Amino acid sequence: MGNSEEVFVKKAFKTNWIAPLGPNVSGFENDIQNYIGNDINVAALSSGTGAIHLGLGILGVGKGDEVLCQSFTFSASANPITYLGATPVFIDSELTTWNMSPKLLEEAIVDRIKKYKKPKAIIAVHLYGMPYDVGGINEIAGKYDIPVIEDSAEALGSTYKNQKCGSFGDIAVLSFNGNKIITTSGGGALLSKKSDYVDQAIHLSTQARDDAPHYQHTKIGYNYRMSNVLAGIGRGQMQVLQNRVDARRRNYGYYLENLSSSGEIEFLEEPKGFYSNRWLTCILTPSFEIKERIRLALLRENIESRPLWKPMHMQPIFKDNLNFSDGTSEDLFNRGLCLPSGSNLTKNDLVRVVSNIKNILR
Repeated sequence: MGNSEEVFVKKAFKTNWIAPLGPNVSGFENDIQNYIGNDINVAALSSGTGAIHLGLGILGVGKGDEVLCQSFTFSASANPITYLGATPVFIDSELTTWNMSPKLLEEAIVDRIKKYKKPKAIIAVHLYGMPYDVGGINEIAGKYDIPVIEDSAEALGSTYKNQKCGSFGDIAVLSFNGNKIITTSGGGALLSKKSDYVDQAIHLSTQARDDAPHYQHTKIGYNYRMSNVLAGIGRGQMQVLQNRVDARRRNYGYYLENLSSSGEIEFLEEPKGFYSNRWLTCILTPSFEIKERIRLALLRENIESRPLWKPMHMQPIFKDNLNFSDGTSEDLFNRGLCLPSGSNLTKNDLVRVVSNIKNILR
């Protein structure tokens, strides 16, 4: 937490604005809009998952449709596809960013048009804060006229060619879950340059109540709006966002400087024009065995690390889904590890992590 979250929260209590409406919600949306870009419209919601769900519905995704989804991601990117009766088709990664491969994306589109029908949407993810190949993905999406949902849940503060992540998709999604670069405890947002999309999201997220003096509904709605209390936390967090990004990038810099010389540890470096918030610092080890040796040794020292995301096409729930894979994300999962990356890590914490890893490599 920063220094001003409590001020906004206290104001919510003082003015008795506790419900999923109020000045903090509007203020938080304006803060996000001013940060990402004034041509962006924002709806503050209860979660990033809810934002993806609403976004898919707004784009017309329904029963029997297919949605092309990055495989190397957290399940919240893919699960909402199934809420609507649609089917995820998974696309593997490329090694430059670890995100969706433009080459495999186009192969999948051509295949699905030929064998079934044109996919209804694309969900591309800025993984671990590293922007995906926006130019490549958006060019292919435009070529086949397929809308893109930009999953920027992990990438607030990241940029592609000096433009903020969250501004590239037909619809973009942010997450403010407790583990993100900034948090509202739980929460998310739907963003779009199309004000109509955001208006629809706000309507649907408040149970789709019609404009009538009585409770009347002509559409199915959801309880997805953010509360005024949590939005108050978000307003305070926006004031320290750049400090959090700077702290995460310092963590990455320390790990890079002190572990890359071993020759056994690889890092995901920024391609030209890419700027990552370094939400998590991730490494690649030479093998699954060495990765596990490091992870378990750190755990014995009460230092938590985690494997990289297990690809969706390898998950039991999605094992029968169609996927376009060349083995990239499977290899990343087998060899990759997320190191402690919190914004409040001290120099002593970082020294301790690095020392333990070096001891294991010796």
